[in-house]
Amino acid sequence: LIVKIYSFLNLIKHKELVSCVGWTTADELYSCSDDHQIMKWNPLTSETTRVVKLPDDIYPIDFHWFPRSISGKKQSHSESFVLTSSDGKFHLISKLGRVEKSVEAHNGAALAGRWNYEGTALVTVGEDGQVKIWSKSGMLRSTLAQQGNPVYSVAWGPDSEKVLFTSGKQLIIKPLQPNAKVLQWKAHDGLILKTDWNSVNDLILSAGEDCKYKVWDSYGRLLYSSQLHEYPITSIAWAVDGELFAVGSFNTLRLCDKTGWSYALEKPNTGSIFNISWSIDGTQLAGACGNGHVIFAHIVEQRWEWKNFEITLIKRRTMKVHNVVNDAMDSLEFRDRVIKASLNYGYLVVSTSLQCYVFSTKNWNTPLIFDLREGTVSLILQAERHFLLVDGGGLYLYSYEGRLISSPKYPGMRTDILNAQTVSLSNDTLAVKDKADEKVIYIFEALSGKPLGDGKPLTHKTEIVEIALDQKGLTNERKIAFIDKNRDLYITSVKRFGKEQKIVNIGSMVQTLAWNDTSNILCGIQDTRFTVWYYPNTVYVDKDLLPKTLFEKDASEFSKNPQIVCFVGNEITIRRADGSLVHLSISPYPGILHDHVRASRWEDAVRLCRFVKDQTLWACLAAMAVANKDMATAEIAYAAIGEIDKVQYINSIKDLPSKESRMAHMLLFSGNTQEAETLLLQTGLVYQAIQVNINLYNWDRALELAVKHKTHVDTVLAYRQKFLEDFGKKETNKRFLQYAQGLEVDWNKIKAKIEMEIAKERERAAASPAART
Repeated sequence: LIVKIYSFLNLIKHKELVSCVGWTTADELYSCSDDHQIMKWNPLTSETTRVVKLPDDIYPIDFHWFPRSISGKKQSHSESFVLTSSDGKFHLISKLGRVEKSVEAHNGAALAGRWNYEGTALVTVGEDGQVKIWSKSGMLRSTLAQQGNPVYSVAWGPDSEKVLFTSGKQLIIKPLQPNAKVLQWKAHDGLILKTDWNSVNDLILSAGEDCKYKVWDSYGRLLYSSQLHEYPITSIAWAVDGELFAVGSFNTLRLCDKTGWSYALEKPNTGSIFNISWSIDGTQLAGACGNGHVIFAHIVEQRWEWKNFEITLIKRRTMKVHNVVNDAMDSLEFRDRVIKASLNYGYLVVSTSLQCYVFSTKNWNTPLIFDLREGTVSLILQAERHFLLVDGGGLYLYSYEGRLISSPKYPGMRTDILNAQTVSLSNDTLAVKDKADEKVIYIFEALSGKPLGDGKPLTHKTEIVEIALDQKGLTNERKIAFIDKNRDLYITSVKRFGKEQKIVNIGSMVQTLAWNDTSNILCGIQDTRFTVWYYPNTVYVDKDLLPKTLFEKDASEFSKNPQIVCFVGNEITIRRADGSLVHLSISPYPGILHDHVRASRWEDAVRLCRFVKDQTLWACLAAMAVANKDMATAEIAYAAIGEIDKVQYINSIKDLPSKESRMAHMLLFSGNTQEAETLLLQTGLVYQAIQVNINLYNWDRALELAVKHKTHVDTVLAYRQKFLEDFGKKETNKRFLQYAQGLEVDWNKIKAKIEMEIAKERERAAASPAART
């Protein structure tokens, strides 16, 4: 990315330093200066008009526009802003420049003021060290804090329940609830001048007189610290979507990635940049300069890559397409400026301020174009069959033909805080992490927009950080992987009906993850290792086999805090902490094996494993065969990896008389005891269900079934007695003592009964329609 700075003619400027700037729309900016003027700028038409001249005793320091909308609903007050000034007051001013109200707020200057995200409260801070909360009409609600030194900057937490403010070299997060825990840490070696907290990524920025800027998480842990700059950092601000931030200093403007590394550096002749404001669409920013200028900057040279295509935004409304295979170049022109774009699955989806364009990589000349409903698109996610647009109004799923498929909704939906880590899309499913309760994931059917399964969301025991849906296979087998706050990686099925689906832990200390675009292969960076789960579903089939289906390599070459950008084919792209990209290749064979199994080409799958001679591949095939109930292939694969006990068990399953028994024992093989018992009971094989519990030493359950169905009570008691005798123990269980009273165990009788049950099962199996055909 590059920031292209352009300044209005030197004739147009304030006479004194500009203290603050703020966008009302994507093409209209207001600025306030020590010359008491409030000016309005239009970067499109290069027009500048004076809105109002403030009284001579008002020197503006900071201002903030009332939130325009909440969940797509326009606010009635959104045509006004709050202005804080050096006389300790804040002023509520309309868009036309009329001062609606002035309120005495602080002793000494009122240094900053910020509306919360809902527009229901205002926080101001001042030279007197006080942090005050006000109603939207300007009534004092509470004094949140009283510091011993001036508070220079303030920001609301993403949920508007906490406030972040500076105090000398310290940063402080204070919840609005009384007696709640306050978080405070030393952030800089000099005075902290500016701070900002993003609602999408939940990260905090700070800038200080020690000539450094830093990125923190919301627990006060340092994620990035810049090197020492020449001058104090006087301004810092997040882009709305939390992907970028800008840093201002003396004659310096820098554009940075959310992880801290720098995309671009400009050296405009502006004096210190005291304030930075991003337009709502994130395509441009404005700076308030010490020499009276207002500078404007556009974000260009954004780049998207997919397979052999490289696409670059070279101007605000122009993209260049480069096919690296044949060196062909295409130019794409748009009517309005490009806001967001995504390139994947053979399609380029571009949103401008008014329309959405869908290009096929096979034909760049005839895009499909449709008008956008409202607002600015903040996120585009693609799956193979459709794509998702997220804007201030909602979630919209479109086909690549431009047809609106569905618009899912959930209680308390806030689309302005969604990003690629908290929303995931596959061909049949959409998953969204809830912001109100971060332990919850809402899962929807993509085609209808209705909640999946029984309609209940997926709930985890701790807060979830990142989610990702696998991309291939049947809807019934769709899996979601997620990382929680403890950095543990879990996987579970998205189909949920009544009974609680197992959420299984498959990794720890996982920083970042991604599913493959063509096979259900998962990769992630675990602490110091790069790990690929070639078949994560193994945990539901044979948990012991999971370590054998992994590929691991040392991740130290990726440095600290790397991020997986994409996983296409057998190529993984990783971005290091310094911004450089590392490309990593994995074996193509697991992907080919997935294709064979999906098409039920078991012989080809076995042939591939014999050709490659790799234990990992054989382990994957074993798990895939058991999952698909192909026990002949499973037997071959388990034998190849030396799991002889499992080969013997599979052989014993093959000898069972009925299909139901075989199915039940395959479920037992995968550790699904409850499902196996239920299947046997549903098909009338009560003795077999009892025997399963005896074999697993579930004595209470075995006796319960025998008593309930009035059969084989003596069998259960006999096996229990033998078990206790083998270990030299006496019976202490009251239920067993009760039923054993007066009952003589006759093993000959019991054996005869068992043989009769097996004979009955054989007859039944022989008489079934499947056996006849």
